[in-house]
Amino acid sequence: MMLPHLNRVFDNPIDLLRDVDRAFNGRFGLDDTEATAKYPVDIHEDEHGLTVEAELPGFSKDQVEVNVEQGVLTITAERDASAPTGGKSHLRERRFTRVARKFSLPTTVDTTQVDATLADGILTLKLPKREEVKPRKIEVK
Repeated sequence: MMLPHLNRVFDNPIDLLRDVDRAFNGRFGLDDTEATAKYPVDIHEDEHGLTVEAELPGFSKDQVEVNVEQGVLTITAERDASAPTGGKSHLRERRFTRVARKFSLPTTVDTTQVDATLADGILTLKLPKREEVKPRKIEVK
């Protein structure tokens, strides 16, 4: 199979990869409709619950969505870097961005008590353990 000649200039290497993917009939899964990027996440556990810290620089709290459904935590952030009104644009590297991650949660987590805060580009989720699974001290008589 011969690749089509690409004679346009790509200012974003992802655009080039998507064109190559289209030439191979989408075998690499880079279709624009499903294009999402990942972001770094740290997950810590202690006796009280889980703490999830996700790096989401440049996103405001209204651009971030956190869902828990059937034991799966989904964190999605989406923004559209729209073109400035008026004037001439000399360089545009900021574009539509969508990032998403999914995590399976242990059954010990109480998903009705999740606390989410976004500060300095870090989304912090506190997912407490259910009371019945927390360690407890038994008094010896």
